[in-house]
Amino acid sequence: MQPQRQVATRRELIDYALTRKSVLSDVYAGRVAVSEVCDANPYLLRAAKFHGAASDITCPICRKEKVTMVSWIFGDKLGQASGSARSTEELDRMAAVHEEFSVHVVEVCRTCHWNHLVQSFVLGLRPTRSRTRRVAK
Repeated sequence: MQPQRQVATRRELIDYALTRKSVLSDVYAGRVAVSEVCDANPYLLRAAKFHGAASDITCPICRKEKVTMVSWIFGDKLGQASGSARSTEELDRMAAVHEEFSVHVVEVCRTCHWNHLVQSFVLGLRPTRSRTRRVAK
């Protein structure tokens, strides 16, 4: 009988708030051009439109709209789904059936194209360790 696998919550959370603060400080001080940080590609902007989650955070660059949070998934066991954007609901469903995979959350402004990695974490079922017996020869 195999042990029951449990759905895991967010693990190995990395928050990039200090990096974000540093980048914004450089932009506001004029050390980094706005064009260098407002460079979201069309694929990211499309993902924000169709898979993103609205937030209460106003864009720190243009201050015209709230940023959208886009979750990207990566994992060896995800097949073709690896490297794609997913909604929060899809993440919950996938975490219940797939082995561990990483999620990278990017904030995106669809007006000025600001984008920044906000956090990363691991979701999914914890891998099971198979017990194998070694037989002496």
